[in-house]
Amino acid sequence: QVQLVESGGGLVQAGGSLRLSCAPSESTFSLKAVNWYRQPFGKQRELVADIMNDIPYYLDSVKGRFTISRDNSKNTVYLQMDSLKPEDTAVYYCNADYCSVYGCSGLYQYWGQGTQVTVSA
Repeated sequence: QVQLVESGGGLVQAGGSLRLSCAPSESTFSLKAVNWYRQPFGKQRELVADIMNDIPYYLDSVKGRFTISRDNSKNTVYLQMDSLKPEDTAVYYCNADYCSVYGCSGLYQYWGQGTQVTVSA
């Protein structure tokens, strides 16, 4: 079973930056369609950004501050987070779909364990 491994979370002051990384546990699994979600404590999980075919989507509240990107040579997807705000504090999850030459399943059944991002005021 493929797992997604996230890294890059931590504690940062408001206005600071962090870069999250997401990579699969197996090299044969290609990251093509990837979502980044976040879940603040006691709240519902929300979609922050996604990328498929190099076309990104962003939650309105992070537009202009977050950037999702892919390094195909490393089979890794990143979420660059700049100008962080206390309301960005959450556990961030990487979520990916299985894709082949025939297309993607649309099930997005692969999840990472989550990485904590804490932004202090």
